[in-house]
Amino acid sequence: MSDDSLKLYTAIYVALLVAATLNFVLFEAEFLNFTYAQALGGTLVIATVKTLLIVAYFQHLRWENRSLSYVMALALALTMLLMAAATYSIS
Repeated sequence: MSDDSLKLYTAIYVALLVAATLNFVLFEAEFLNFTYAQALGGTLVIATVKTLLIVAYFQHLRWENRSLSYVMALALALTMLLMAAATYSIS
């Protein structure tokens, strides 16, 4: 493994650690006075960023053909649509 890739993976790892810390801070820090909905929304945004970093770099999707990325995005969109449909069918 070259030094450049080691630096890249280390930077991604540190970014993931910072994001995990932010998830904890959103819910547990009393001085921020976030409501539950705000903390949950922030957590979902951070989780999305973490997922994109993991998929792009650790699963090497960043260096794949764009067509594979489009297939993955379509699968994600269809999964979200299915989850939304299931949510409305329950209530």
